[in-house]
Amino acid sequence: MRAITTFLGSALLALTLTSCDTEIVIGDGYAGPTLNEVLASNELWYVDLNSTQGNPDVPFMTRAFTLSFDFGTLYANNNLVGVGSAGAGLGIDIGSYDAVQDNLLIHHDIDGLHEFEVIVRTFNRLELRDLFNNTRYFLDGYNRDNFNYDQLFFDNIQYFLQEYRAWEKIYTSNVGAMNGFDQENYLRFFPGNNQDIFESSKDRNGLNEESIFWDFVGVYQVQDQAPGSINKQLTLGYDFIGNDFFDLYILDDRTIELYHLDSGTSYRFKGRGFMQLKTSQSVNSSKNRLLDFKRALKNKNITG
Repeated sequence: MRAITTFLGSALLALTLTSCDTEIVIGDGYAGPTLNEVLASNELWYVDLNSTQGNPDVPFMTRAFTLSFDFGTLYANNNLVGVGSAGAGLGIDIGSYDAVQDNLLIHHDIDGLHEFEVIVRTFNRLELRDLFNNTRYFLDGYNRDNFNYDQLFFDNIQYFLQEYRAWEKIYTSNVGAMNGFDQENYLRFFPGNNQDIFESSKDRNGLNEESIFWDFVGVYQVQDQAPGSINKQLTLGYDFIGNDFFDLYILDDRTIELYHLDSGTSYRFKGRGFMQLKTSQSVNSSKNRLLDFKRALKNKNITG
């Protein structure tokens, strides 16, 4: 992969971008920085969906945690699995782009052509106005050495759980009281209209994802064990036994551990069928992630 050129090392551009507290005018290379220089001034542009104005219906924008503009190639971190290492931190190649004056044309490999007007609010804050429907997206600029990938991951674990087609139980501790969850061998997670959804199955281990019969569907929620903590609590809502509460631990990109608070039993699940997300159509043939994402990084520090 070609290395990104960072223009922050240029004294002229840095002076131009930081000497103005209001909107920065994109120039022709003489009156001000060009749009290509602005896009390349940060290696990562975090997509701040919480600030979106209008209807966010561009799939690759609502999919991406970050975008990167690298000499005409557009990269995105769409997945939390492998975030920080995929594409040397930039993610995957999702298309190409052209910058003409203050217009940005993005050619997404699946979603097609989208055109935006770019308004530079500060040297690390961009506003992209969709010229088709006037929706406004906001991007915050970072470099890889000051972007907190761990914070991004732990603040969005509910989406991490959705990146596998199934989670298979691979371990149950000998310690702990018997309980109804002992019989659950598979879980899977996806978004719903108002609440995130999970399904569970008591099928025998070793099945492929397409062969699993899902016995139950309910709602789930991931919360901090304490405000701002990387330790999480998972709640599974079962109609017939009430809510099950677990401490949720991420052992690696494919393995989670659930500690059942009522019984004291620990379970481990391995992810099956990883889904690399290029667009919202990639999530599942029948369950697409919705456009009402709530990025948990709002008002949090994601610098390293």
